Amino acid sequence: MIRRKLLGVFILSCALGLSAQEKKSFTIDISHPTGNISPNMWGVFFEDINLGADGGIYAELIKNRSFEFADPFMGWKKLGEKIGEGTFLVLNRKDKPNNPRFLRVNTSLSSEKVGLQNEGFRGMGIKQGLRYDFSVLYKQAVPGITLRLQLVDTLGAVIGESTLRPEKTGTDWQKQQISFRAAKTEPKAKLVLWFEGKGTLDVDMISLFPEDTWKNRPGGLRKDMVQLLADMKPGFIRFPGGCIVEGRDLANRFQWKKTVGPIEDRKLIINRWNTEFKHRLTPDYYQSFGLGFFEYFQLAEDIGAEPLPILNCGMACQFNTAELVPIDELDEYVQDALDLIEFANGDTGTKWGKLRAEMGHPLPFNLKMLGVGNENWGPQYIERLEVFKKALNERYPNIKIVASSGTDPEGERFEFLNKELRRLKVDFIDEHYYRSPDWFLTHANRYDAYDRQGPKIFAGEYAAHTDRTAGTGNRNNWKAAIAEAAFLTGVERNADVVGMASYAPLFAHVDGWQWTPDLIWVDNLQAYGTPNYQVQKLYAINKGTHVISVRMDNVIPSGQDGLYASAVLDSKTNEAIIKVVNHNDYPINGSFNIQTKENLAKEVEHIVLTAGLAEENSIQHPNKVSPKIDKVTLKGKTIISDLSPYSFHIFKIKIK
Repeated sequence: MIRRKLLGVFILSCALGLSAQEKKSFTIDISHPTGNISPNMWGVFFEDINLGADGGIYAELIKNRSFEFADPFMGWKKLGEKIGEGTFLVLNRKDKPNNPRFLRVNTSLSSEKVGLQNEGFRGMGIKQGLRYDFSVLYKQAVPGITLRLQLVDTLGAVIGESTLRPEKTGTDWQKQQISFRAAKTEPKAKLVLWFEGKGTLDVDMISLFPEDTWKNRPGGLRKDMVQLLADMKPGFIRFPGGCIVEGRDLANRFQWKKTVGPIEDRKLIINRWNTEFKHRLTPDYYQSFGLGFFEYFQLAEDIGAEPLPILNCGMACQFNTAELVPIDELDEYVQDALDLIEFANGDTGTKWGKLRAEMGHPLPFNLKMLGVGNENWGPQYIERLEVFKKALNERYPNIKIVASSGTDPEGERFEFLNKELRRLKVDFIDEHYYRSPDWFLTHANRYDAYDRQGPKIFAGEYAAHTDRTAGTGNRNNWKAAIAEAAFLTGVERNADVVGMASYAPLFAHVDGWQWTPDLIWVDNLQAYGTPNYQVQKLYAINKGTHVISVRMDNVIPSGQDGLYASAVLDSKTNEAIIKVVNHNDYPINGSFNIQTKENLAKEVEHIVLTAGLAEENSIQHPNKVSPKIDKVTLKGKTIISDLSPYSFHIFKIKIK
């Protein structure tokens, strides 16, 4: 019996050893490219969800700075032991329809000192030694009140302070600013404003920004979050969403004209994710539009990405009210699209080009494409799209139109839209898929048989969901990320069909999210890229210019034996770039035979991304799952390399 057991162990050990030494041969044909790759291929999708804008990339630290929330004191706390009736009054004015409310503070009605405390967005991230710029719009008939500002930590200790004395009197609104430095780093600080002295002071647009914004722009964007985007070298940025384009109803849809011009004249609205998910109610989630369409265009330009704005097509979210604008009343919506192109591209002699110049950008933004509708479906969408397409083609024939294929990548709804959009000959069909990791693994060949002569595909929103769509249990772990890496070999292999691709959503705040998973996570002080981010970044910075053929045992490696591969040629850097995923729990000995008459450099750059399937990055360990780089040596024109279990590899071969 003992002898039989030992023999069984020996046989099992031999089997495992053979499995560990399994060899696979790949052939890469450099000499015959099979398709071109769009320079915009890999991009980013931005939506104001999960505190992505206010409380996220928009660096404003004050929540409800203009008292325009449904509860005008949401985010604020009144301070003082004996606050007299009428000390704080929220008033309305008719000359500012987009920002009607302001606060009147009458300290003469209180015998003790009074103040206000703002909680920020889940607190305020404050950094020791950094300068903070406070500003306020005010109006006073007679001087008498001085503002004393204090940043306080979670224990109430003052970690930064200054004093602002309103300088001007009269009936006109004035803006005044003062700066001070923080004495301590604190992730959950609050701002306290004490109103000292006796008198009456009207205040609005109470604001606090750190000095270290992206490109040091006053009132700008959070530097670390933008840097993560810039590091990806994205080909495009899609904005502003997403379902917020549609709104729960049309009154709450995204209207770009209300997001441009002076900050104080932009119209705040409730964020549609405010109460969308019962498991993550966020009643304090609004859109101030400090990050508006001008800032989106500017961000795209900053990071070298093509802007891709998406506009409402006269349909509210069909999961909510499904409210429609009658076809004969669609002119306003179509005009918004035409005017947006003028805002982006018009000269300074046009109405909207002039506004762009006044905002600081006289030169055009060179908009090339525009999305009409987001995740809309049915014949009602098609008939509205036709109206938009006719007007856009007549006025701006060079603008590419991106159209929605609905919410799912298959089914009756998708089939109807796919057929109709091809009939209309739109430029891009926007496909979305939030599915399990297994779906991504088994659909890596999705685009192999797509029509090469029809519209291009925009893989506009995708992510592997480890639990369920919109559930709370989805993880940004390596299990999800490696499934996406495998699927994207099929996207890259079919770059002659798929012109653009972007993961979604982009940002999430660890204390303010509504949806998981997400590409980049942040708290008030730090930001990190997930394993999914690392995959997207590796594709984006190694995108190449031409697709080249890869074969494994004379077939396309698209899941056979757990292996996936694609390859590109980069004519700019004169490199061949091979991407391969080993989705097995054992290593593979890979042999990559390069077919070319050209001479190849002997030293090959090798990038590998691997981890346990459950591993994730975090605020505490932001680089736990991140690429490692080494070198391998060509043997003739062959690369021999072990592909570790559950790994994503990139080989970069210089062509002399």
